[in-house]
Amino acid sequence: MRPSDRIFCALDTTDTADAVTLAKKLKGTVGGIKLGLEFYCANGADGFKRVADAGLPIFLDLKFHDIPNTVAGAIRAVMPLAPKLFTIHTQGGPEMMRRAAETAAEEADKHGLKKPWVIGVSILTSLDDSDLKAIGVADSVPDQVARLARLAAENGLDGMVCSPKEITLARAATRPDFKLVVPGIRPAGSAVGDQKRVMTPQDAVDAGADVLVIGRPITQAADPAEAARAISASLKSGGNAESSAA
Repeated sequence: MRPSDRIFCALDTTDTADAVTLAKKLKGTVGGIKLGLEFYCANGADGFKRVADAGLPIFLDLKFHDIPNTVAGAIRAVMPLAPKLFTIHTQGGPEMMRRAAETAAEEADKHGLKKPWVIGVSILTSLDDSDLKAIGVADSVPDQVARLARLAAENGLDGMVCSPKEITLARAATRPDFKLVVPGIRPAGSAVGDQKRVMTPQDAVDAGADVLVIGRPITQAADPAEAARAISASLKSGGNAESSAA
């Protein structure tokens, strides 16, 4: 895998024109673009298509979390867009995860598409142990992530989102080809922002990350493409050799 293929740039904007411009600038320097809830609520499928037309794979990060039938319906609705990967919340439970995986496979076959990775979100990187305690979860973040990782792998998901600090335990709790998609990545010297569990790109790859989700260090740089190239250049081998983000 080329180092740049590991990087999905998070476009935290609701402006489609800005997103398209940035995606075009980043083509060839990153493995794909992440579009999240704010962008999709503002621009919907049309906005997704305009960004996808720039020629990069899309990570659709909507974090579906509802009853199984509703999540399956949401997946049927977005599958014609052909995202490279999309997210659901693992805390939706085993049946919801199974239905999500099954629906993605069925819809991909129906539309003649390559099946996207169905990726489970474990514990948001903005949360720590005190946050879990406040909402009634007695376990620590690492223990909860390990539990959700096992559930995700057992119920057909292709991988999970976890913070850099939980890469090793998530890998230990799952199968070797299980994809680990890791936000909270900050090059040395970058501002941490609202992320409570962060790591440098190389340290995350060394720990076993497959995909690095990097936003502001690229998007807020004076030259986003050069920032992405610099991050790629800082990466050596590591992670899951069987994975490919492109």
